[in-house]
Amino acid sequence: MAADDDVETEVFEITDFTTASEWERFVSRIEEVLNDWKLIGNVQRKAAPAKGEFTSGVWGEKTQEINFADFRFSITHHFLEQEAPPEATAAPKQQEEDAFPVAMQDLLCMNNDFPPRAHCLVRWFGLREFVVLAPGANCEAVVSESKCNLLLSSVSVALQNSGCQVPVLVQLQQKWRRLFSGECQGPGVRIDFDMVHLHKVPSQYSHLSGLLDIFKSKIGCTLSPLPPVNISIRFTYILQDWQQCSWPQQPPDFDAVFGGEVGGVEFGKVPFGACAEPISELHLAATWPHLTEGIIVDNDVYSELDPLQAPHWSVRIRTVDNAQCLLGDFLLEFFRLSLCSDSMDEVLGRGVTEEDGKEHADISSALQKLTQPSASVHISKLSVSNMVHSARKHIRRRRRFDESPLSNDSLNTALLFLFPDAAVEKSSEKSSPQPHSEENLDREESSQFLQLKASPPDSLTQRLALCLATVNHSQGGLRAVAHLWQEFVLELRYRWENNFLIHGLASGSPDLRCCLLHQKLQMLNCCIERRRVRDEAHRQQAAGGGAQSSSPRAAPSDADAAAGKSWESWSDSEDEFYECVSELSEPSEGRRRPEGRLQQHNDMKLLKEDEPLYVPVTQEPSPMTEDMLEQQSEVLSKLGTSAEGAHLRARMQSACLLSDMEAFKAANPGCVLEDFVRWYSPRDYVEVERPLEGEARGELSARMKIPGNMWLETWDTAKATPIRRQRRLFDDTTEAEKVLHYLSMVRPSELMLQLLPNLILSALAKLREEESVEELPTVKKSIVQATVQAGKLLHQSSPDLSQLEEFLLQLMSLETSITRARSLKAKFRVSPECESEHRDQLLQFVNALLEEPEVEVEGAGQGPAGKIIHQLFISAQRLSDFSHDEAALSPLDPDSGPSDPDSRAEQVPDFPAPAGRELLLRTCVPAPAGYSRPLPQRLFCVLLKEEFRLAAAFCHDTAFF
Repeated sequence: MAADDDVETEVFEITDFTTASEWERFVSRIEEVLNDWKLIGNVQRKAAPAKGEFTSGVWGEKTQEINFADFRFSITHHFLEQEAPPEATAAPKQQEEDAFPVAMQDLLCMNNDFPPRAHCLVRWFGLREFVVLAPGANCEAVVSESKCNLLLSSVSVALQNSGCQVPVLVQLQQKWRRLFSGECQGPGVRIDFDMVHLHKVPSQYSHLSGLLDIFKSKIGCTLSPLPPVNISIRFTYILQDWQQCSWPQQPPDFDAVFGGEVGGVEFGKVPFGACAEPISELHLAATWPHLTEGIIVDNDVYSELDPLQAPHWSVRIRTVDNAQCLLGDFLLEFFRLSLCSDSMDEVLGRGVTEEDGKEHADISSALQKLTQPSASVHISKLSVSNMVHSARKHIRRRRRFDESPLSNDSLNTALLFLFPDAAVEKSSEKSSPQPHSEENLDREESSQFLQLKASPPDSLTQRLALCLATVNHSQGGLRAVAHLWQEFVLELRYRWENNFLIHGLASGSPDLRCCLLHQKLQMLNCCIERRRVRDEAHRQQAAGGGAQSSSPRAAPSDADAAAGKSWESWSDSEDEFYECVSELSEPSEGRRRPEGRLQQHNDMKLLKEDEPLYVPVTQEPSPMTEDMLEQQSEVLSKLGTSAEGAHLRARMQSACLLSDMEAFKAANPGCVLEDFVRWYSPRDYVEVERPLEGEARGELSARMKIPGNMWLETWDTAKATPIRRQRRLFDDTTEAEKVLHYLSMVRPSELMLQLLPNLILSALAKLREEESVEELPTVKKSIVQATVQAGKLLHQSSPDLSQLEEFLLQLMSLETSITRARSLKAKFRVSPECESEHRDQLLQFVNALLEEPEVEVEGAGQGPAGKIIHQLFISAQRLSDFSHDEAALSPLDPDSGPSDPDSRAEQVPDFPAPAGRELLLRTCVPAPAGYSRPLPQRLFCVLLKEEFRLAAAFCHDTAFF
């Protein structure tokens, strides 16, 4: 029993060696990814890449995530998109199976030795297709040697199992080192990819001879002598000193309004250009391609690698990141006003205090003095701005210096720019300035400001936008804007109170296609026009005469002036007063005297009376801005859809119709509705032939006979009242005060949104002007696209501020592109004044330099562009040497001084030491044994000031070794 108990309690541990380990699952996952991307088996043959295809071609990329236990890797497939040649599909299958991998063919291809824009592995190994296995995001680098070997063995097993012929490389060590290792397997061959990365260049490998020695030793070929090595060399020289070229901006004029301000412009102009050099460096690459070992000497003692003797030159430029440009700053600083939520008074720091109230009282008294007869007598000798300035002179004396952000000179200059008519002496008749008209504009400009919902060029609103943006940019920022705005509103109020038309606004009703601020200013101008006509009627009535108007539908002031009627009953306040006549003295309908006649209407006669039909003097409809229309629409929509609401809505909309009916009745005693319709809406009066009566008679149309028709109800309620006794449809006094209140209460953020379209319009015009000088097709196309995009953004009811800011940054990038072109053209002497025989060639070279990553210099150092580049390096070298000599002078040694300039210049080399050296060594030898098949071997060497890198791709014959 005891023995049985021991057997039952004994535990047997069984290990199942058939269970897959984490490493096996990782290898299997790599094989699955390669299978999903169809990279297993024989790869379809492709033609050798053409010259420059690595840069101009399209590169594709696929990425997936895989895990090794709890460690995440990303596996990425990079490939150049190419079409297979027709002969490749018809090749025999046996030839496909025996062919070398594509990567092995790429090692010897010389068409893309130093691609300027490509993946680093493409540059170092010349591959057109490869797979990279790297640690995932937020994962630590693979540093330990055991983990590196494990990854490399995993890749090798996966390639062997899947039959993939695409190179797979693993990223090792820290990511910033860009250190890769891997392999590629083919039928009987293998390519090992390996790298060496050091911080300093070993002295024995700092030249071509030492690199050739290390290359031959790593090949391990036993043949003697070895086949010659093919060599390609590229040296890069950097030009950083541009002091010998002109400054991008003109020096400031200290006598101007914006004296001492770099890039400061006068009012009405938009600044443009870079504040500093927009191009930081010029990189010259001198290339010696396809050299054979022994042709050129480069060792630690002597070197024949002179850049002037290099057969190929190529140039690239490095631009300044976030280059400061005047137009971009001009727009962005004004856009930042949207961040201000304070009012204009709060910005100026003026609260509602007792002292502030006294100041307003002083302003009122000052304006009252302006309206006195003594002031109006001298109106012909004083400008409006001067009168306002003199009336407020004693107030400005009381202000402290810090309360006036704008100086008097700047303020007066700004006001004269906004109101140029103030500088012209006015006659006693107050002749109105010539308003701005769209007919004088170019058709293209007219359509562009409508597309952006801005205002016409050279209008008051456009000048106001430029003036405020200039003050904000160069004269004190937000507080200066608030100061100028208050002076602007004060000037408008003075013009309203003294019947001066506002210069730079088209006459007539507000243009709803423009921005709201422009509509408000037009509305104020309409009010001033109505008031001026009414005052003129007063004077004509007092003189006892009036001129006839030829307008069929004249304004009320024009009409009564034409009829010689009195306007004393019209009031400037909201309360209406009329010329009332006692009911006892009011004539009956049959004996009523006609009033308010304008002219006879053709040969028509009244239907019920044997009297001619006269056109009455009528009121003009009330002009409205878009916010007034929205408010009216909102009020009408709130009435609902009930019968009562619909009736009330119709009554509100028929105010103009009622006024016209009353005026018609006053002008045509004894008239009927048919008479009114014959004049007002002829289509609603239909002639009907009546055979029994033998004559043609007319009747109202069907819509006029509908029961409850508004025309019938309005006609029944209309009384015979000429317009001089009617309530005004348009109360110019009330509307003007509303506009002035709106302008005085507007906030900086609201003002910015109203004026920004005008600034964008000016900025686009400036960009087009500068681009036309520089002739940049790419920039021209971008400006057209930006104009369309601006129209979409600015026509929104409430534009998105983030999208507006991004759009302004796009305009800044266009400005930067133009300034870069201007800088390069100045350096390569391709200005419009230049009459060089090579101007077209240099212009083409500069344009290519701006658009392409690297441009080949035609003729190398002996071509037109090459000679200029050579001279730029010579000037920079001599300037640098002179600076070093000045710094080396000893202040204690009076005899110390610079040597002879001519002899010193001969000793200074034309080019500095190369900032980077790249050498590409290639050959084809049997490896690893002498009886193996000849296979390509490649070594790419990078020698920088603080970096030494060797990227080797060695091929081995695995069938005959």
